Amino acid sequence: MEKVVSLCKRRGFVFQGSEIYGGLAGVFDFGPNGVELLNNLKRAWWKSNVYDKESHYGIDSGMFKHPKVWDASGHTSGFSDPLAECRECNTRIRVDKELGKVGVVADEKMSEEDINKLFDENRDKIVCPKCGQKNFTPARAFNLLVKSNLGDFTGDGSDPVYLPGEACQGIYLDYKNILDSMSPKLPFGIVQIGKAFRNEISPRNFLFRTRELEQADTQLFVKPNQNKEAYEQLKQDRMNWYISIGIKPENLRFKQHDNLVFYASDAWDIEYNFPSLGFDELEGIHDRTDYDLTQHMKYSGVDLRYTDSETGEKYVPWILETSVGMGRMFLAVIADAYYEEEMGDGIRTVLKLHPSLAPYRAAVSPLLKNKPELVAKARGVFSLLKKEFGNIAWDDNGNIGKRYRRQDEIGTPACIVIDFETLGEEKSELKDTVTVRNRDTGAQERVAIGDLVGYLANK
Repeated sequence: MEKVVSLCKRRGFVFQGSEIYGGLAGVFDFGPNGVELLNNLKRAWWKSNVYDKESHYGIDSGMFKHPKVWDASGHTSGFSDPLAECRECNTRIRVDKELGKVGVVADEKMSEEDINKLFDENRDKIVCPKCGQKNFTPARAFNLLVKSNLGDFTGDGSDPVYLPGEACQGIYLDYKNILDSMSPKLPFGIVQIGKAFRNEISPRNFLFRTRELEQADTQLFVKPNQNKEAYEQLKQDRMNWYISIGIKPENLRFKQHDNLVFYASDAWDIEYNFPSLGFDELEGIHDRTDYDLTQHMKYSGVDLRYTDSETGEKYVPWILETSVGMGRMFLAVIADAYYEEEMGDGIRTVLKLHPSLAPYRAAVSPLLKNKPELVAKARGVFSLLKKEFGNIAWDDNGNIGKRYRRQDEIGTPACIVIDFETLGEEKSELKDTVTVRNRDTGAQERVAIGDLVGYLANK
């Protein structure tokens, strides 16, 4: 993990939030290369879950929601993690995660009584990560919702508004609007990438657990009790998608939840083998039955039943959900693409990103930046490709070997070098051709400038 974090900082992928003030735990900024990779991931995910699907509708709901939304969803009463505090140094720990480290199965859905029973049975195995002592308070539920003072003109906090604990509630709130405006037939999906905020007890492991995150959610609405086949298909589709964007199959696996929340019919995670962590949750796939819409009907008083256009029957659809944090997806993709390998006379670090995800499609360089004729020709090639692809890098910093190593670490699939042969000064048959160097193999070939657009598109 340290190597991945170092590369992300060094090459402008991810920075610590508020770093000049010492940083803010659990908050990160995406730099110039990071935001390009993140946006490419979002586009790939959106294409798979909206454009490639029939009757799937994208939305972008507002972050602030009526306070009753979080009562209906259960977040104000049940959105919590088990917290204990070291009596020696006041360091807080998340008890279910510490129990998991010593081989005891526990999760945040357990009651305080049940998790404290496990905690008491294993106190001799759990030490404070800061001071090394074993003197903890009992575990208690710590609510993760982040309060806001939006509209709190009295300042007494009597009617708090919350930042979203999860992004998907906006989908349930706009479900009726989708019915009225789009007239979908079941099954249909509503899709969103939205912000969520969690007052995490101990944010850790880089982008794996943060206090501010983006969630990519799909909610598939199906007829009651017609969920099983669609659920299995959804699970396999999501696994196949991760493989299609270049993640190695051996680093992915399914894991079924041991403890289901009361409203769930089934719940599985797609786990990724994260560096320094091992296998842990990447994406959740949940069969939520009719709980969410039923709760919002109850609290809002609005009829959210679906009317079957063929039979006239009215019922509350069941919901199949997929939910993934974009930060975890980003971390999995960049970790899976990270290699250290021998090339030439040394060891290079390279990100073998899927070409559609890489921050840049290609990098263009003049062989020497102090030769005006080379720079002018390279600028022409750069403008040609940038007009076609947009994400093309210009790199004339350092010698050509250093440029290759820099672009390898960024994950740029191809480096294009304009040299004297391009100008026709040595071999006329090579005039207006360039050297294209492959990121993964280091192999080089000559390609005519007129063929470059098609060459890169095919690659």
